[in-house]
Amino acid sequence: MSLQKEDVEKIAHLARLAIDEADIPDYARNLSSIFRLIEEMDAVDTGAVTPMAHPLDMPQRLRDDAVSEENQREHFQQIAPQVENGLYLVPQVIE
Repeated sequence: MSLQKEDVEKIAHLARLAIDEADIPDYARNLSSIFRLIEEMDAVDTGAVTPMAHPLDMPQRLRDDAVSEENQREHFQQIAPQVENGLYLVPQVIE
C-alpha cells in the first residue's frame, strides 16, 4: 500500500497533528513501509499457533490478593457532596 499526499494530510488531520508540507513525503514513505510490514505479517498462516499472553513460557509473578488497607468508606462518604443509600451522587452528564 502506497500512501499519497492526501492520505497523509487526512491522517494528520484525524490525529490532530500539524505537519510541515516538506515532511509529507517522508511521512508517506514511512507509513507505507509500516503498512507493507502489516500486510506481510497478515499473510502468514498462524492457524496452528496457540495464542499466548507472553512470548516467554514462564509463570507470572503475582502478589497475594490480600487486603492491605482498612475500610474507610464511611469517612469518605461523610465528606462527599452527595450520597444516597451508600452511593455517590454525581451530576448527569449524558442525556
